[in-house]
Amino acid sequence: MTYPNTQLYIEGRWQDAADGKTLAVFNPATGKEIGRVAHAGKADLDRALAAAQKGFETWRDMVPAERSKIMRKAAGLMRERAEAIGRLLTQEQGKPLVEAKGEAMAAADIIEWFAEEGFRVYGRLVPSRGNLALRQMVVKDPVGPVAAFTPWNFPINQVVRKVGAALAAGCSMLVKAPEETPAGPAELIRAFADAGIPPGVLGLVYGNPAEISSYLIPHPTIRKITFTGSTPVGKQLAAMAGQHMKRVTMELGGHAPVIVCEDADIALAVKTAGAAKFRNAGQVCISPTRFLVHESIRNEFAAALTKHAQSLKVGDGLAEGTQMGPLANPRRLTAMAEFTKDAVERGGTLLAGGERIGDAGNFWTPTILADVPLDAKVFNDEPFGPMAAIRGFEKLEDAIAEANRLPYGLAGYAYTRSLKNADLLARRVEVGMLWINMPAMPSAEMPFGGVKDSGYGSEGGPEALEAYLNVRSVAVMNV
Repeated sequence: MTYPNTQLYIEGRWQDAADGKTLAVFNPATGKEIGRVAHAGKADLDRALAAAQKGFETWRDMVPAERSKIMRKAAGLMRERAEAIGRLLTQEQGKPLVEAKGEAMAAADIIEWFAEEGFRVYGRLVPSRGNLALRQMVVKDPVGPVAAFTPWNFPINQVVRKVGAALAAGCSMLVKAPEETPAGPAELIRAFADAGIPPGVLGLVYGNPAEISSYLIPHPTIRKITFTGSTPVGKQLAAMAGQHMKRVTMELGGHAPVIVCEDADIALAVKTAGAAKFRNAGQVCISPTRFLVHESIRNEFAAALTKHAQSLKVGDGLAEGTQMGPLANPRRLTAMAEFTKDAVERGGTLLAGGERIGDAGNFWTPTILADVPLDAKVFNDEPFGPMAAIRGFEKLEDAIAEANRLPYGLAGYAYTRSLKNADLLARRVEVGMLWINMPAMPSAEMPFGGVKDSGYGSEGGPEALEAYLNVRSVAVMNV
């Protein structure tokens, strides 16, 4: 599939922006322009909002079986098109083709799960305590049109989690997708369009993030906001939504700790945490970064993780055998250099990587830093790149305290053979998602979200649907 110019999707039609404005899209492996994406203006947003309201009224009144049928058809189309969609995703975002294709396939699974979960939006009857003629009902209704704001690191995944839950609940959704990676979200929306979703139920726009968010969030048509991105931006959007009493779901930044206990299976820890660390070149909100390793095995673990990092084949995501692609944009190269320089200047040891690869594209070597002091930038700010920092610990309680020191609480990892340790970690590590003795395995049926400054609300499990529903009490007296 040749990389396309990406249009807006409004009123059930693919169309250019009203003023014809477009933005360039670049391949991070080459730095070259590969296409253009339509840039929405106020006129486009007004039409999209009006369509979202009409689409909501249509979708809300469809029975779950009708909605489910369309959603399942969209899932089937995503599977059929996964190879082609994956190639588009790799060209615009950089991740290896196997990861990009996997993202498209995972989207199909997520859609199917929510298509089924939509049958289980249950209300209930509540017996009256004093009058048998009183019929008390708890009713759940879709909240209304939703505005979604999604990032560039998982262009399909971050959209489908929002779309799946919203559609299952009976809401319409207007997606503001990333300009850097527009084709992936467009192909997801195209699958729904080709599956027969009514006009206006889904809308897709691109453009200036600040301008679009400041227009959509206060607009009376929009009843809920869902956002994935940085904590500072999330706080701004949540404050804006709060001024208009609109509910929000926020999946924000993280800085995931990895606690490796003295009884851990080192080979397992390196294999699984290493794979998670360098997936998508570390540009993952749940990527493990702060490795806290028991002193008795710290050197052995550091050597093994270094060997793993040095073995990775870095290159164009479309090239055969590539295990790690480029960073998504040149800004990340500058950030990686700053993180590395700061850690070394403060006393850390560079065990692997720490430099750019070549002059073309945004390639960075998988980087391992050891003996990193706590005041180093990499131990306090999320690097969002292929960088792991290692420190030792003597007592598990100290490792847990360090894991909890930062204001973030999205994801965490731990390795131990002890059930006692596992229980303590499960109770004390302050994160929304904790994986013990395994890689991160988010699934549609499990909650996905953080605590503390990493946000609130869930994008998985039955909890995801609750965010898109109003709960009402209805009482009827039989007279």
